Amino acid sequence: MARPDGYLLDNRQSEAGERFDAFASLFDPTTFRHLEGLGVGPGWRCWEVGAGGTSVVSWLAKKVGPTGQVVATDIDTSRLGPVARPPVEVRVHDVGAEEPPGEDFDLVHARLVLVHVPDRDRALRSMIRSLRPGGRLLVEDADPALQPLACPDEHGPEQQLANRLRTGFRRLLAERGADLSYGRRLPRLLREAGLQRVEADGFFPLTSPAGAALESATIRQVRAELVRTGRATDDDIDRHLAHIEAGGMDLATAPMISAWGRKG
Repeated sequence: MARPDGYLLDNRQSEAGERFDAFASLFDPTTFRHLEGLGVGPGWRCWEVGAGGTSVVSWLAKKVGPTGQVVATDIDTSRLGPVARPPVEVRVHDVGAEEPPGEDFDLVHARLVLVHVPDRDRALRSMIRSLRPGGRLLVEDADPALQPLACPDEHGPEQQLANRLRTGFRRLLAERGADLSYGRRLPRLLREAGLQRVEADGFFPLTSPAGAALESATIRQVRAELVRTGRATDDDIDRHLAHIEAGGMDLATAPMISAWGRKG
């Protein structure tokens, strides 16, 4: 059960691992392309904020090598055990409430994190403060309000049900403080924070096996809350999961906005 006043998608729930795997399949190519473009290499000191899963941490560890460092933080580090060895240091940390876990980082990266952080303005300032002069920041976050539908091609009852459940899920997120239009503001926020050479782009997965897996895991993870709040019935959810399993729907994810810049 989700905490009534906390994060809806708890890492300790069994479906969280499925969601992390889906995120890796969907978004790792985009993330790694941006990190490559920022020049991550041997000896770099990196802070991976809200790491959650292991795919980005493992990639960074290979890039920085034995002379570098990757500090991987999250409020729940239970899934980071497999990568907790040099050059990776794992720490329990709340980016919206605590001081940075270090300073003079060459890179700070957060993916699908700040949209859920109650004090996201403080979190962003903390991340920028931890960078060395010339250090790079890459923030990647969802913007569900840009494209709110599970099935943009709503041509039948299966798609209508999927979109109704997605609406319920979005409302649950908003009730817990998620900013569903945060992604689009990232370029401006980075500029206003003083970063230089700010750029941004977006990635919008429309249909894929990973997208279907993410939808199934997410709906199962928030099932109890959807039912408890009257936004769906158990029958609705059972039918939707059966439709996903049948493989006949194009299930979209929210667009992910990537924004990056350098500290002066």
